Amino acid sequence: MNAAMGQTPLDIDVAIIGAGPTALFAAFECSMLKLSCVLIDALSEIGGQCAALYPEKPIYDIPGHPAIEGGALVAALDAQIAPFGVPRLLGQRVETLAGHRGAFTLGTDKGQVVTARAVIIAAGAGAFGPNRPPLEGLEAYEASGAVQYYVRRRADFAGRRIVVAGGGDSALDWALSLSDIAEKIFLLHRRDRFRGAPETLAQIEARVADGRIEKVVPYQLHALHGASGQLDAVEIIDLEGATRRIAADTLLPFYGLSTDLGPIATWNIDTIRSTVPVTPSTMETSLSGVFAIGDVATYPGKLKLILQGFSEGAMAAHAIHPIVHPDQALHFEYSTSKGVPAGS
Repeated sequence: MNAAMGQTPLDIDVAIIGAGPTALFAAFECSMLKLSCVLIDALSEIGGQCAALYPEKPIYDIPGHPAIEGGALVAALDAQIAPFGVPRLLGQRVETLAGHRGAFTLGTDKGQVVTARAVIIAAGAGAFGPNRPPLEGLEAYEASGAVQYYVRRRADFAGRRIVVAGGGDSALDWALSLSDIAEKIFLLHRRDRFRGAPETLAQIEARVADGRIEKVVPYQLHALHGASGQLDAVEIIDLEGATRRIAADTLLPFYGLSTDLGPIATWNIDTIRSTVPVTPSTMETSLSGVFAIGDVATYPGKLKLILQGFSEGAMAAHAIHPIVHPDQALHFEYSTSKGVPAGS
C-alpha cells in the first residue's frame, strides 16, 4: 500500500516514522510480535539514505554480508517484511503528533490521519539534503543533471569529465569509484590535506600517478560556465584570488548533508543537537509511548551503525508490546521456532 491510500484515517498499532533500513527492520520485529504497523516517509521510495545517497555503494559491516550495496540491503529488508503486507505512506511527512501513550494521532502534510497506540521515530538524521555551493545559476545545472549531489548509478557518469569537490570520505570514495569509467576526474579541495583512511589516500595517490585523477588544491568553487544548463567549465579560485577554469561537464559537490528534525522538534520531546535522547533498554523518548531508533536516537555509548539500529528496533518492538496488549504476556520465541507467515 502506497501514498495513494487517500484520506481515509488509518488505525494501526505502531506508526513508524521513516522507511530506511532501521525502520524496515523495526517493521519486521513489530510484525513478528503481531503488532500492526505502517511506514511513513517523506521520500517517495523506501530505503532512506541508503536508497537516496548510495544505492550502489558497498556496506561492509552488515552481519553475514562481507559486502552489500545499499540498494541490495534495502531490497532484502523489503523482502523480509513482504509476508506481513506492511502498508507504507510515502512522499508525505508527519507534521503533527497529538495524544498520549496508547492513543496517538498523527497527521501528514498530505492530509493523511493515522491513529496509533505507539510511535517509533526512525527518521535517520531527520530531513536531510545536500549542502549546496553558493554559485550563480546553480539551479539550471542541477535541473539538467550537470550538478549532482548523489551517485545513484555509476554507469551514468561513463566518459564524463568530472569535478569532484570536497575533502571527506564521500568525495574520496566517489573519485576513486568513478575514475574507472570517467574520462577524467578532478579532485578539488580547499586544502592539500584530505580526511580519509590511509588506505583510501594511498589509492588516491596511485590514481593521481597514473593520470586518472588530478588533484586540484588548494582551490574552491567560484563559478559555473555553460548554456541552457549544459556545463562547459568549472571556474575555481585559490586563496590569493587567482582563478582557473577546468573543462568539465559534471560537478559533484560533496560538502556533507544539512539535517533538520523538522516538525519532530515541536512535539514536546526532549532533543539534543538534532537527536532524540532515549532510555537505552527500551528506546523510549521523554514522551511516554514514543520511541526513537537509529541515527536520530542518542544515549551513552551509542554507535551510529545500521546493525545497532536493527537491535534498537527489536528492543522498541518488545517495549511496545505491553502498550498494545497490556493483558497479554509476551512469550518470546526465536524466529527459528516461530517462523514467519506463509509465502515468505
